[in-house]
Amino acid sequence: MKLKNGIPSMILICGMLLVTDKTVMGQNTNPFMEEYNTPYGVPPFNKITIPDFVPAFQEGMKQQQQAVMAIYRQRSVPTFQNTIVGLEESGKLLSKVSTVFFNLSSANTSPELEAISKQMAPELSKHSDDIYLNADLFKRVKAVYDKREGLKLNIEQKRLLDKTYKGFVRSGANLNAAQQVKMRAINKEFSLLTLNFGQHLLAEVNNFELLIDQQADLAGLPESVKSAAAQSAKQAGKEGKWRFTLHTPSVMPFLQYSENRALREKMYNAYINRGNNNDANDNKKIISRMVALRAEKAGLLGYNSHADFVLEESMAKSPREAYGLLNGLWDAALPVARQEATDMQKMMDKEGKNETLEAWDWSHYADKVRKERYNYDAEELRPYFKLDNVREGFFKVANKLYGITFTALTDVPVYHKDVTAYQVKEADGTHIGVIYMDFFTRSSKRGGAWMTSYATQSYKEGKRVPPVVSIVCNFSGPNGEEPALFTADEVTTFYHEMGHALHGLLSNVKYRSLAGTSVPRDFVELPSQVMEHFAFEPEVLQFYAKHYKTGAIVPQELITKMKNAGKFNQGFETVEYLAASLLDMGFHTIPAGKEIDALKFETAEMNKYGLIRQIAPRYRSTYFQHIFASGYSAGYYSYIWSAVLDSDAFAAFKESGNIFDPEVAKSFRKNVLEKGGTIEPMDLYKAFRGKEPDMKHLLKDRGLNKAL
Repeated sequence: MKLKNGIPSMILICGMLLVTDKTVMGQNTNPFMEEYNTPYGVPPFNKITIPDFVPAFQEGMKQQQQAVMAIYRQRSVPTFQNTIVGLEESGKLLSKVSTVFFNLSSANTSPELEAISKQMAPELSKHSDDIYLNADLFKRVKAVYDKREGLKLNIEQKRLLDKTYKGFVRSGANLNAAQQVKMRAINKEFSLLTLNFGQHLLAEVNNFELLIDQQADLAGLPESVKSAAAQSAKQAGKEGKWRFTLHTPSVMPFLQYSENRALREKMYNAYINRGNNNDANDNKKIISRMVALRAEKAGLLGYNSHADFVLEESMAKSPREAYGLLNGLWDAALPVARQEATDMQKMMDKEGKNETLEAWDWSHYADKVRKERYNYDAEELRPYFKLDNVREGFFKVANKLYGITFTALTDVPVYHKDVTAYQVKEADGTHIGVIYMDFFTRSSKRGGAWMTSYATQSYKEGKRVPPVVSIVCNFSGPNGEEPALFTADEVTTFYHEMGHALHGLLSNVKYRSLAGTSVPRDFVELPSQVMEHFAFEPEVLQFYAKHYKTGAIVPQELITKMKNAGKFNQGFETVEYLAASLLDMGFHTIPAGKEIDALKFETAEMNKYGLIRQIAPRYRSTYFQHIFASGYSAGYYSYIWSAVLDSDAFAAFKESGNIFDPEVAKSFRKNVLEKGGTIEPMDLYKAFRGKEPDMKHLLKDRGLNKAL
C-alpha cells in the first residue's frame, strides 16, 4: 500500500515502535512471507509493521489462486484428497495475515489499519467470489460429493466434504452467469458496509465524554468509580475533573449509582443513540442497505429470507424454531419485567420523587430495590475479585476439570503492552497451545468481549498442530495504587470468554475448518456459558475470591447475599436480551425487495411484542454490532438457545455431587470441546448428556419457572 505523504519512517503500532524499512541486503523481510521463527509459532508482533499487510494480503491471495488453479486444471479424476483436501490446505498465507490483521483491527486499531481495511475489503470479497463462483472448481467438488456414498470416508471426512460442497452452493455456485454477477456486486458492497458500521460505532464511543467538575454531581458514585473517572480525565489531559465515557466500565456504573437524574438521562441517551446522531458516523442508512442486500442475496439463492438461509445450517434449522423459543421465553419474562418496573416505581414514590420511572432510572432503582430486599451491594464484592486472583482461580478450575495447566510466557511477542500470554499443557506436560489475554478497555479497541484465534488446531502429517487463541475484553484497569478489581459481571464475562478459549485450545480434529469454535452459532456458546456456572460455586470461590489487601476469603454471608439476589432483575435481563434477538430475527425475515427505515422498523417490532418503554433492546439497531459487523445475523437468539444447553449441561455436573467430577468433565471434553464441528451438535450434546436438554433448568436458573 502506498502511504500518504508525510508518513514518518517510524510508526507506532500495537504499543510498540516499529521500523518501516523492511529490506535487508536487497531481501524482503516481510515476516508473513516466511515461517514464524517464534516460540510455539505465535505471530512475530515485534517484527510486523503496517507496510507488511498489503503485500502479504496480495501474495496470500495470489498463492491461494495458484493452488486453486492447480486443483481444477489437473487431469486426474476428482477425489477427496486431490480436491477437497487440496482446497482445505490452500490459502495458508492468506489465513496467516488475515488473522493478525483483523484481530488487530478489532483489538488495537489505528487510522492506518482502518485505511487498509477499506482498501482490502473489496479485494478480499472478489478473491472469495473468484473461488466459490469458479465453475470448473465447483464441477470437481460436485463430482466428489455426488459419489460420496461409495468413497468409504470417515465421519470427519464426510463432514468436511459436506461443508465444502454446501459452502460453494450457498455462495452461489449453482447460479447462472447473470445471477453470479449480481452476487459479486452484493458481496463487494456488503464488505464495505460491514466495515463502515464497525468503524462508525468505535468513533461514536470514542467521541463522547461526560465531564464533571462539581463534587455534588458525583453523589451516589462509589469511590472506585470516582477514582477511575478522575484517572480517565487525567489521562485525557483534563486533570481535576471526572470523565465518564461510553465504554462499559464507565457508563454502566454511572447509570447504576449516580443520584443525578439529569446526568443519568444524558449518559443513557448518549449510550442508546450511538450511530444515531445524523452525522458522519450515523449507521441508519447502512443498516437499511445491509438488510436489503442480505434479503436480496437470500432470494437469489432460493430462500424466503436471510434468516431461512442462515438457520438452515444451525441447530434451530428454521426461523419458526428460533421464534418458538424466543416467544415462549418472552411470555414468561415480560410479566416479571413489568412487576420489576412496578417495584422500582414504588421505590421512587417512597423517596418522594414524584417522578415516573424511565429507562435511565432502571439500573439505579434496581440497585436500590436489590439493596433493600437483599441487603446486597455488588461493590462489596469488588475488593475480593482481584484480576490476578480471578485468573489464577480459573486456571485451577480448568486444572481440576481437565488436568491442564497454564504457565506465563515472557519470551513471546505481544501486540500491546497490556497483553499477557500463557502456555497451556496437558497434565503430562504435552503442549496444547498458547493463549493471549487482553483485558483492559482502550480507545483503539472495539467494545464488548470476544475470543479469537491466530492459529487454528489441525493435524499435519499425523502430528497435532497446536492452536494459538486470544481473549479480548473491556475491563476496568488498575486505578492508581489499586490493582485491577473485577465486578461480579466482569468475573462472569472472563469465565465466558475462557470457556470459548477452552473450546479452541482443546480441539482435537484433523481439519482446521472443522476445529474448535467452527460450529453453528447456536452451539458455539455452550462451552462459554457452561463455564459461567462455575464462577461463583463455593468450591471455586475458595480459589480466587480473596481480599486484595488482607488475603481474606470472601465471607460466606456476602456470597449468600449475592446468590439470593441472583435471580433479581432477571425479568429485565431476559427481556432486553430477547428484544434484541427478536429485532434481529425481524430484520432478517424481511423478504427481498422491501425497503425499510431502520428505526421505524425497530419501533414497530418492539411495539408488536409489547416491550415496555423503560426497557430498550440490549442492542438497538444502530449499535447492534453482533448482527451488522460480526457473524451473528439471524443468530443472536443463539445465546438463549445455548443457555438451554448450558443450564442442562451444568446440571450434569451438579447431579454428580461434585462439580469437578472427573467422569463428567472427561465426557464434556471428549464429546463437546474436542470435537469441533465434526459431528451434528445435538448428537454431540446427547453423547455427553445421554438425552436432549430440558428447558426447566434454564427457567429455574433465571427464576422464571413460576411465571409459566
